[in-house]
This record gives sequence, structure tokens and C-alpha cells, in this order.
Amino acid sequence: MRASSRETVHAIDPTAHISPLADIEDSTRGSLLSVGAGTRIDAFVKIKFAGGTADIVIGGACQINSGCMLYSGNGISIGDGVLIAANVVLAPTNHATADLGVPIREQGFAPSRGGIHIADDVWIGAGAVLLDGARVGRGAVVGALALVRGEVEPYAIVAGNPARVVGSRRR
Repeated sequence: MRASSRETVHAIDPTAHISPLADIEDSTRGSLLSVGAGTRIDAFVKIKFAGGTADIVIGGACQINSGCMLYSGNGISIGDGVLIAANVVLAPTNHATADLGVPIREQGFAPSRGGIHIADDVWIGAGAVLLDGARVGRGAVVGALALVRGEVEPYAIVAGNPARVVGSRRR
């Protein structure tokens, strides 16, 4: 564990490897980053504590590749053995936009849809975007450039914008 001058604590397993070129911000609201055993976070991954007060929990034996962006928002939970390709965005937040009399940047955030939950043994392809309320079941595959806003069943293969089932890993 390490603490910054703002008393932010990150729980990073000593066997995890985080590139010195990754950019992990400190939370000003007390959110926690937890990284499990054997997980690798590559160069140019950005972890930003913004849009909410929830934690980012990354399981063991995961790989998060270059260019990925993770916002804390309403929380991110990543299981064990998850592989995330380059340039994936995990954005568990919803901007409020309904009040026409207030500029969007001043409206803050809409109610949570429950954050992002990714189960064990998942592959997320390059450039995919997962939004607040995304639930990716065990063993699922999210194709490159897919947009996930809801539930992906276990072992499903999804692709497209919005993501739709295109196959299954089941025999």
C-alpha cells in the first residue's frame, strides 16, 4: 500500500506490475484502487478518480493494455484473469443533461446505474467502451469497438454499437 500527501491509499498486491508510464491519479474523495496478484497495467493506462466516489477493484492475473482509460465514477469491479486490449474506456458515469437552462458542464452527474462489473475470464477487445450499468458475465468476449451499456451473458461473444450477441464460447 502507498499513501500520498492527500492520504489516498491504493491496495496494490506486491506481485502486480504497474508500468511507471501508467498515470494513476489520487482520489480527492477517498476512492480506493485495488490491484490483485499478478495483474499487469501497461504504459499509458490512465486511472482517473472522477464522476463519483466509488472504488476501482481489479482482480488477479489481469492484463490492462496501453491507452486504456478507467474512471472511478460509480465503481468498477474487474474479476480475475480479465484481458483488456488497448484503448478500452471504462466510464461508469452518466452526465446530467436534462436542464436546458444550465450548461451541461454545470449539471453534474445523473443517478448511478450501478457502475461496471466484469466477471472472471473475460476478454475485452481494442477500443471497446463500457458505460455505467455494464455487466459482463464470466467467460464473455467483447469485440473490438463494441459499446456495452447493459448485460452481457456469461460466455457470450458480443460486437457492435450497441453490442449484440454474435456467438458463444459454449460448445
